[in-house]
Amino acid sequence: MTAIAVRGLAGGTSGAVVLLHHPAPAAPGPAAPAPVAPPPVTRPVAPDGPLLSALDAQVLEGVARGESTVQLASRLYLSRQGIEYRIGQMLRRFDTPNRPALVSRAHALGMFAAGQWPPRVLPERVKP
Repeated sequence: MTAIAVRGLAGGTSGAVVLLHHPAPAAPGPAAPAPVAPPPVTRPVAPDGPLLSALDAQVLEGVARGESTVQLASRLYLSRQGIEYRIGQMLRRFDTPNRPALVSRAHALGMFAAGQWPPRVLPERVKP
């Protein structure tokens, strides 16, 4: 049995949640095998996802971080027009209308490493 007190807004106990667990009766005979832990959850990499050049991967990571065109251009030593061109090419390649949709589609395709900030494009998604 497990119980948890629930506190109200005034700080006093306003209720309790009680969880009861009734184990099934053990059948006579050999002991049951120990439960096997499920395999760790991994994000599948879609084999049909696009491969990016190293520069496009850096631009996509910057867009995912929320950097502006000027910030990206300054950090990558490119012109503003060069960054806009790269982003426009990726918008068409990923078939998305804007930057947030681009990041969302890239994430859905498994382009980014899970649980990492700042976002990084997986190495297997970058052309050698």
